[in-house]
Parts: sequence; structure tokens; C-alpha cells
Amino acid sequence: MTFPATRMRRLRGTAPLRDLVAETVLAPSDLMAPLFVREGIDTPQPIASLPGVSQHTVESLVKEARALADLGVRGLVLFGVPATKDAVGSPAWDPAGIVQVALLRLRDELGDSMVLAADLCLDEYTDHGHCGPLDDQGEVDNDAAIELYGRVALAQARAGADLVAPSGMMDGQVGAIRAALDGDGFAAIPIMAYSAKYASALYGPFRDAVDVTIAGGGDRRGYQQDFRNRRESLREVDLDVAEGADIVMVKPALSYLDVVAAVRARVTLPVAAYHVSGEYAMIKAAAERGWIDGPAVALEQITAVKRAGADIILTYLAGELARVLA
Repeated sequence: MTFPATRMRRLRGTAPLRDLVAETVLAPSDLMAPLFVREGIDTPQPIASLPGVSQHTVESLVKEARALADLGVRGLVLFGVPATKDAVGSPAWDPAGIVQVALLRLRDELGDSMVLAADLCLDEYTDHGHCGPLDDQGEVDNDAAIELYGRVALAQARAGADLVAPSGMMDGQVGAIRAALDGDGFAAIPIMAYSAKYASALYGPFRDAVDVTIAGGGDRRGYQQDFRNRRESLREVDLDVAEGADIVMVKPALSYLDVVAAVRARVTLPVAAYHVSGEYAMIKAAAERGWIDGPAVALEQITAVKRAGADIILTYLAGELARVLA
């Protein structure tokens, strides 16, 4: 008896059939929206290099967050743009700082309808643009930085953050933050660690969004990962897990799908991936020129990040995709 050749096309004939056998299904609840709130403005300020994204007032931030919640997006991560900066980034832990004020308002307005996360770093708040105070040689002082990260974590937790997200890539940052939270009665607050954060060329629009310029034309290659390395990211993840991370993150996402997949295979914790500002801006720029179908490419790219193993995807496309997926 002979059998006909297997026909791979049989399960591709109609949209319902393709949906029925889809291996990866993206949902609004997979997404977290990065949002920016700026101190001292009266109206939202569009960010030219991030079309469709703005620096919010507290009022417009609440409105945007409520709209995202209504679309099924279950989390946001908040970045602050302070009115003043200093050498150590003290507005980051000031109870009256812009992120703390915004968190309190979001908690009052949204209740438990969204996970309120806050980026935990100092670069938006330092006058030199680095992720911690500098030593006498002009390098980031690792131990001084992580002590300050503990202060920031407590300020965010007291303001109502459900989750803190340290992004500074300092050695020992997760352990220092865990100790600070646990020691002040916040043992239930999880840490979403930027565990494999690369010194990428794809962060330019983000730095526009938070008004960050690194002093002297410098960079962060001394503490963020080299884009040529993958095994190093697994060591970083192992250290963060050992120090008490509850979620580990890879950043950027699309350019590091191999790292996302390797981390997913390594840990049982939730894995997050950050589809960063440059990845977003490339879609928008090409779509504006008519070179690609922007919404279709956005859906394909973010689905690819989930297919690689991410449980949580931070993306500026969260609202757009949630409308498509709803």
C-alpha cells in the first residue's frame, strides 16, 4: 500500500484553521506598556523619535493607563523625567519625586486593575546621565549605586508600586534591593530584574524620552553587556536568581531572540523581554515611508518575542496591539 505525500498546506487553508493550530498566541495580557511622566508640564509632550508616544502629565498618565487597562493590558512600567537632576540622582527616591507622585495617583485611580511597576535606576535623575554616582576616576561607583537603589525601591514601594524593575546592571543590585525591601516590611514586592541588558545602539529614542545625555559623550559599556556575548547573559541571570529576582528580563528583545530562548530554557521563573525604543522607531519610520505594513510587522515582531520564550513583553506597541488583539 502506498500513502500520499504529507501535505503541509492542509492546516493552512482558512483563518479559523490556522488559529486552531497556532503554536503561539499573543494576548493583551502578555504586554506591559512603558510610560513616561514628566514633572512641570501642563500638557503631554510628544516625543519626536517615538511617534505616538508622549511624556505625560500625571493627569494624562492616569487617562492613558486607564485606557490600556480597559484594553486588557495588565501592566505598565513607569519612567520619570524630573525637573531637576543632581550628581547622585536624589529625585529618584524623594517621596515628592515625580514617579512617587504618579504611582500614588495611579494606585488611587486604578486600584488593582493593573500591575504598577517602576523602573529602578538613576540615569534619568543624575546630571551626568550614568546609572549611579561617579567615583574620583569618573566611573560609576557600584557599591554606592546599589545602596541608593535600595532607597529608590523603598520610595517606590511606599508609593504603591506592585513591582520594582532595577535596570542599572550594577553587580549585586538585586540582593541589595531585596534586602532593603525585606528589611522595611515589603517582602511581598517582587523584583523584575533587567538581568541581560545590553549596551545597545537601539536606545536613542528612549534617551530622548527621558532627556538623558551621558556626560562627555560617554557610554555604558563598562556595566551593560557586550552585544557579542550570550553566555555572559546566562551568568547574569544565574546571579540575579540567586539574589532573589522574581522575574528576569532580556533587553533589547528582537535583536536578542537567541538570548531570550536561552534564558527561557535555563530558568523556571517568568521571563520578560523589552522591545526597545529603537526597535519600535524602525517600524514607525519604515511604515511612514510606505515600505512596510506597520501594524502587521508589529504583530509579527512581538509574536516572535513570545515565540522565543518571553512570558512578559514590554513594548511601546502595547496599546496598538491590544486594540488589534481584543
